[in-house]
Amino acid sequence: MSTTSVVSAFRVLEEVARMQPVGLSELARAVELPKSTVQRCLLTLHDIGWLRPTNTQPTRWKLTYRAFSVGTQAADQDTFRDTALPFLSDLQLATTETIHLTVPDGDELILIERLDTPHQLRAFLPLGTRIPLHASATGLAFLAASSDEFVESYGATALLARTPNTITDPDVLHSTVEKIRRQGYSVNEQGLSTGITALGAAILGPRGEPIGSVSVSGPSSRMTPDKFEFFGRAVCEAAQQVHAALI
Repeated sequence: MSTTSVVSAFRVLEEVARMQPVGLSELARAVELPKSTVQRCLLTLHDIGWLRPTNTQPTRWKLTYRAFSVGTQAADQDTFRDTALPFLSDLQLATTETIHLTVPDGDELILIERLDTPHQLRAFLPLGTRIPLHASATGLAFLAASSDEFVESYGATALLARTPNTITDPDVLHSTVEKIRRQGYSVNEQGLSTGITALGAAILGPRGEPIGSVSVSGPSSRMTPDKFEFFGRAVCEAAQQVHAALI
């Protein structure tokens, strides 16, 4: 298999993971490849056990449990989640809202842990969700802890809107990053999901570099501005506790 074919197969695999269950036409548009190429990738990934077709017509595609198995093995080699979990639990008890833990992957974050609130009305993102930096509390906090060069580079990319409240203007992004640096935590009001507000803080590694982010999220009807300082301080404290445990 050529390098181009391998790259195409991984692009298809990642998009199926994001969009599943997904049909051929929709998938081809998402990866911007010819249908014939996408079909070959789907059949190859099916043959080796990574994807499976649904029994519906037209056929749609989903991941198999092989992806979960491989992901679990990768997670077992990383102590980050295990180190953070006790502090995330304390944060969830203190705030009674949903807690998200994310780690970077390129220009996005990946959700690796979620502690759910007991409230029926709550924020919800599936584990493994890829989260844009400019559209989320975790991402904005991560940007604020990153170098000016990284922020400048990221701001030069297309800042796609996830909701009407998503930051899409590079100048607004830069001013938001500066504000987060001053106050220590991010506030994202309905920028990732309509009706959901979140506050986040970056988790720093032993050398002071951002290695992840934590957020507290909930319905905007409960996460009101008068509570931002409480939630912000709580999420900052949790991030600092994880950092201290890692060094």
